[in-house]
Amino acid sequence: MSVEIRVPQLPESVADATLVAWRKQPGESVGRDENLADLETDKVMLEVPAPVSGVLREIKVTDGSTVKSGDVLAIIEEGDAAVAKSGAAGPAARRVIEENALPPGSIAGSAPRGRVTKANAVQAADAAAAVKAAATAKAPAAPAKAPAAAPASVPPASAPVAASSPGAAGVPAAGVAPRSGRAEQRVPMTRLRARIAERLLQAQAAAALLTTFNEVDLGAVQELRARYKENFEAKHGVKLGFMSFFVKAVVEGLKRFPLVNASVENNDIIYHEYFDIGVAVSTDRGLMVPVLRDVDALSFAAIEQGIAQFASRARSGSITLEDLTGGTFSITNGGTFGSLMSTPIVNAPQSAILGMHKIQDRAMVVKGQIVVRPMMYVALTYDHRIIDGREAVQFLAAVKDYLEDPSRLLLGV
Repeated sequence: MSVEIRVPQLPESVADATLVAWRKQPGESVGRDENLADLETDKVMLEVPAPVSGVLREIKVTDGSTVKSGDVLAIIEEGDAAVAKSGAAGPAARRVIEENALPPGSIAGSAPRGRVTKANAVQAADAAAAVKAAATAKAPAAPAKAPAAAPASVPPASAPVAASSPGAAGVPAAGVAPRSGRAEQRVPMTRLRARIAERLLQAQAAAALLTTFNEVDLGAVQELRARYKENFEAKHGVKLGFMSFFVKAVVEGLKRFPLVNASVENNDIIYHEYFDIGVAVSTDRGLMVPVLRDVDALSFAAIEQGIAQFASRARSGSITLEDLTGGTFSITNGGTFGSLMSTPIVNAPQSAILGMHKIQDRAMVVKGQIVVRPMMYVALTYDHRIIDGREAVQFLAAVKDYLEDPSRLLLGV
């Protein structure tokens, strides 16, 4: 029995998707729930699972096509009998299979007892070639090799070319071959990258963004981590990082300055009486900000476990739209890439974002003495429409205080 493979129901806020790549080709056997293709939306990657076991008979949508919920993508012939039909091949069919490097046993045979005929092999080879041609057509063309200059046009050594001659700036002299390594490639943005660009521009255009800075001495946090990191990892199965300290400090700061946890909707200010913190994760496809819910009720271990799970799922492409929606405040850590200072952009409709940076030993004056301390610059970008400089500066100072004396986070004071 033939079964249609359709685009799964897309999330409510997603109109369509792009078919990125097929994981199976016509003639290959598939198992129930096995991933057949990857779909990309402007927010997440989705998989297309096989609803039944059988053989993939026909692909109806090529890579790069835009699809909507319910569109037919492919046809599967269901059942063990369909798989069994991918059987032995005659000499002529085997020659076609070998010449075209087709997967052995992946071709459905139409002859008695499932034997693969030459016509079956040729049809499979044509289908594989069509898929390969479609993929090649979407790849950027390789730059043509620059032709060698004709020997007769090379000026003699006794006749140097004047540097001030017309067109000398940036233009090769007559008879001189252009330098290699000046190729260009034009690659379309992925849907996620285009969406990120759109949201960042919207955030800058719709909000009055301002950034304030401070610096934090992380010596106490480093000492606490060094003292307990082995026991912490042994008990909870996750490393004790810096992010859990920052998340905890941010929540305490948000409790003291609720405006920083608020958002703007038309002419209203919405005060959120909960703390859903987005933690930025860098992936090959772009930046994602999964959200930890009700962080004020989470332990250090639960925060670290949640961040680790989100990072793994974001990089594997299994993050869901629900993981990325909501959030009342965000944290981003450019320090993992060596950034010393930056001005992060607010993740709309939130009103503020905290930027962490590289920890660097610097000479500081402590109680009249010059000492070396592990310092980090922190930045708070905020929407000046609802958050005044006073609240922003005091919030950042509160975060600094909690990080420089992390015992306060444990005691709740």
